[in-house]
Amino acid sequence: MEEKYIGMEISRTNNLLLRSCLKNDFKDVNSATGKNAWIIGYIAEHGDKDVFQRDIEQDFSIRRSTVSNMISLMEQKGYIKRESVGYDARLKKLVLTPKALDIHRRVKGNLIFSEHKMRRNISDEELKIFFDVLEKIRENIET
Repeated sequence: MEEKYIGMEISRTNNLLLRSCLKNDFKDVNSATGKNAWIIGYIAEHGDKDVFQRDIEQDFSIRRSTVSNMISLMEQKGYIKRESVGYDARLKKLVLTPKALDIHRRVKGNLIFSEHKMRRNISDEELKIFFDVLEKIRENIET
C-alpha cells in the first residue's frame, strides 16, 4: 500500500476546494477570492463585536506581517477600513465597507453550498473525528 502524507492530502484537498469555489460564483466577485473572502466573512459573522487584526492572526493561524499586508490590500480595494475604538487609542477595529458586505452576501451562498457538498456521505461521528484529528494536527504543528 502506498504511504500517504498528511500535508500532501491537505494540499490536494485545498486545491480541489479552491477550484470548486472558483468554478461557482466566486469569480463573480473579482479579486475578493481566497483569504479575502474568508476574512470578509469572518468580520461579517462577528458583527456583534469589534474585530481586530490580531483576531484574524489567531483564528486563521496567519502571521502578523501576512495579515498586515492582506489588510492593507483589502483597504486599497475598498473592502475594509480601520477605525479607532474609544476604549484603547492604540487599537483599530476592522470594519467592512458596503462593497465588502455585498461580496459577503453573494459569496455566502456558495460557501454554504460547498460545505454541504463536502459533508455529503459523511456521518456526524466521522465529522467529529475529522475535526478532532485536524485540531490535533494543528496542535502538533504549533508545538
